[in-house]
Amino acid sequence: MKIISVEPSSPLFGKVKKGYRLLSINGEVVQDSIDFRYKLSEESAQIVFEDQQGKMIELQLNQEYAIDLGLRFEDDKILTCKNKCIFCFVHQQPKGLRRALYIRDDDYRLSFTHGNFISFSNLTKDDMERIISQRLSPLYVSVHTTDDNLRREMFGNPKLPAILPQLKQLIDKGIRFHTQVVVCPGINDGAHLDKTLDDLFSLYHGVISVGVVPVGVTKYRHHLPGIKSFDERMAGEILQYIHTRQREILGKSGSRFVFAADEFYILAKWDFPSLVEYEEMAQFENGIGMMRMMLTDFNRRKRFLKKIKRNPRAAIFTGESAFGAIKDNIIQFLNNEIGLNIDLIPVENEFWGKSVTVSGLLTGQDILRKLESIRGKYEMILLPPNCLNSDSLFLDDMSFAELEKGGGTPVFIGKYSMVDTIMEALK
Repeated sequence: MKIISVEPSSPLFGKVKKGYRLLSINGEVVQDSIDFRYKLSEESAQIVFEDQQGKMIELQLNQEYAIDLGLRFEDDKILTCKNKCIFCFVHQQPKGLRRALYIRDDDYRLSFTHGNFISFSNLTKDDMERIISQRLSPLYVSVHTTDDNLRREMFGNPKLPAILPQLKQLIDKGIRFHTQVVVCPGINDGAHLDKTLDDLFSLYHGVISVGVVPVGVTKYRHHLPGIKSFDERMAGEILQYIHTRQREILGKSGSRFVFAADEFYILAKWDFPSLVEYEEMAQFENGIGMMRMMLTDFNRRKRFLKKIKRNPRAAIFTGESAFGAIKDNIIQFLNNEIGLNIDLIPVENEFWGKSVTVSGLLTGQDILRKLESIRGKYEMILLPPNCLNSDSLFLDDMSFAELEKGGGTPVFIGKYSMVDTIMEALK
């Protein structure tokens, strides 16, 4: 493992440098950054590095220093997906996007560190043993169905191992799971979804939660299996079913266990559950509970807002799915009670297709098109934070700087807290 940086606060600062290689800890080869942290948990650690000239450097550290050595290593090679899922979003993308958007990770290490969902299709015996020995728990697993034949069809992998024995094997060793079901209408819903929830709940001591999310369908599905999108009626039926199962399971276990994605509530035009009904928010990053968290944060903090004298004409851009909830619960209050002058503007997703309505999949070109259509009408524009990556790039590789230059209006990146977004923009 090659070192790419050493923090000045590191006890190894000055002793090892960028470009050195970590060879072993206590005589054992280090596989990756997770293995590095695991091996440092010993009371003392003898660490062997190799400098750029091939010279070995041995260092002895006690546990008080071994918690965080302030070392960053070059990226580990990511384990990629070998499946051909009928609903895979990566397969529904056009050509010409940046390379990272075509990487289909299926890496149990990223599942442990970042909550990425994995298929369990590429785990070796050594991987299973490592998960158990290093207690890599909880893991996040895409189940979709517990009918093995149907699961193989959905994953496009006839050699896909049976999922329940894999889960049971690891649960028996103390590993816990959060799972998800991407529901494809007419394929893994109905009786199949009922069986999946029954099977997963039978493993309740190890399966902590099930997230149920709607399939995402873009306009780039050429030569791919036909899949329906959810409409208002279908979303309402799914929610009615999930709420019924929640009540049933809550009485048996003390947990609701299964949770529906925010998109179902938006499509069905249902009110979001209360914050407490999401329990530990275990699947927040899966789009489950995000809207309720935002609304709750706003409701808790809005009483501290004061009327302001400066009220520039401003616009907040959002995806079409969140438009109604934000407008009715937040924007009206800010305009009527605080004296702001804000319009909430939904941006239609022409890049992926009109069926894609979340703000996290808005591209720079769609946002720029909307900016050009309202040029001169506003003093400032606020964008949702999840449409840009850490390099300030949109999904279509347009940079934030390019958007600002072409839009003709000052643009600000908002925060996940609407109160913080507004207050910071008005400073």
